[in-house]
Amino acid sequence: MSAALPELRAAADSPLNVVLDGHSLTLDDVRAAATGAGTFTLSQEARTRMAASVRAKEQLIASGAALYGVTTGFGDSSDRQVPAAKAEALQRNLLRFLRVGVGPHAPADIVRATMLIRVNCAARGNSAIREEPVRLLLDLLHTDLLPLVPERGSVGASGDLAPLSYVAAALTGEGTLVHKERELPAAEALRLHGLHPVRLQAKEGLALVNGTSFMAAYAALAHAEARELAWTAELCTALTTELRRGPAEQFAPFPHDHKPHPGQAASAARIHQLLNGSGLTATPTGADNTRGGYAELDRHIQDPYSIRCAPHVIGVLHDTLEWTGRWLTIEINSSNDNPLFDAATTRVHNSGNFYGGHVAHAAQALTSAAASVADLLDRQLQLLIDDRYSHGLPANLAPAGGPDDAGLHHGFKGAQLTASALTAEALHLTMPAGSFSRSTESHNQDKVSMGTIAARHALTAVRLAVQVAGIHLLALSQAADLRGPHLLAPATRAAHTTLRRHFAFLDQDRPLDADMSRLAHLIHTRALHG
Repeated sequence: MSAALPELRAAADSPLNVVLDGHSLTLDDVRAAATGAGTFTLSQEARTRMAASVRAKEQLIASGAALYGVTTGFGDSSDRQVPAAKAEALQRNLLRFLRVGVGPHAPADIVRATMLIRVNCAARGNSAIREEPVRLLLDLLHTDLLPLVPERGSVGASGDLAPLSYVAAALTGEGTLVHKERELPAAEALRLHGLHPVRLQAKEGLALVNGTSFMAAYAALAHAEARELAWTAELCTALTTELRRGPAEQFAPFPHDHKPHPGQAASAARIHQLLNGSGLTATPTGADNTRGGYAELDRHIQDPYSIRCAPHVIGVLHDTLEWTGRWLTIEINSSNDNPLFDAATTRVHNSGNFYGGHVAHAAQALTSAAASVADLLDRQLQLLIDDRYSHGLPANLAPAGGPDDAGLHHGFKGAQLTASALTAEALHLTMPAGSFSRSTESHNQDKVSMGTIAARHALTAVRLAVQVAGIHLLALSQAADLRGPHLLAPATRAAHTTLRRHFAFLDQDRPLDADMSRLAHLIHTRALHG
């Protein structure tokens, strides 16, 4: 996964114009949209396919066929016929009875990503939705006019019904839209921006709400941010090795060539490269001191597991990113609503593509791998601030001060408490949400994915781990100044220089909360890559 990081940075630094065809959306595109970057348009092929599926739907309605959610009720009401003349009212009522979300509102980046993924689903041309509501969804995205969407209320099948109902309702002028933190009734917000609400036709409400776009948005951002977490963890490991004067050989190719997990080998290689040229790491050279009849080496031979096994821990995250990235890319390029229309044969297909199982299991794996990295970094931090294990650094990395300052300053003692609390919370989230399927809606939805909960947990766990990494980097910067930054390897010294442009040396106790928050942002924006 290492090669993906420069590509991601390049995409963020250049104009992004993505043509949506339902087949080629990338996770990097989703992350760009989440940040408000880029423009997105429907391909001509997508528009043609969409129009063809609408025609197939209209022919089937005209034939008198019973079409789920089009000429019937929903779920356990699907055995009740609804006259074609009431198709519009049926879709309107769908969006109303599903607006039952609770809890905090989803952040703007999640809502933007959700909107883009939903458009790409429609672009496959199997959902029998006209171009008009889909184009309005893109207009909202480009205007940064975002539906207010509660986070909770989805069981992950039939997709994200409750959250997506808020997105769909905004297109009709109902609900609330937010622009630059100002909340307005949707109809008023559309009017102020020169946009017009749409009247959803048969199947179109169902096409907008019946899918995995909300959970996929969380999972896609978790995946993108976990990539940055992996790189940052390798930087932290390299600096921890140096500043504890540990051996670089533990990251040399030989042992990792003989346990050839790709992520492990790649992680070890990156840490080894970061340490190249360090004046603080070296191979133990032998007995230059003798105490009690035992030879004492000038450097310790082996580091504790949180350092020596770092490639094995971070490597799990890298390899998890590889396969979850494939799963999530398939998901965001899928037709994940129901029913689906085959325009070529004018047939309707009832299925369960709204089921979020792949998202749930991918998200759970990302949660577990990211929480394990958080635990690794918290343990490295503890080794750094405990003077019994730091090999000469002062306790808590607090400067000695004058003779009257003993016990006055406490350095990173408090920061490590926070790191440990964040780690515990991330580890707590590793309970697999997908194991808690509940039978809902009169046993029609009797097996559900809980993919939305799992995906929310994944993004939370990754962001908690990034905060732990940020605290660790602050402490590592302090330790580097205490050791002498000129002794660092060129790559780690460059990172230290970048950090010192933003954060001052801790010469006496001060609140570190603002520093910790800003450093997490620097990691998120890849500023430490130089």
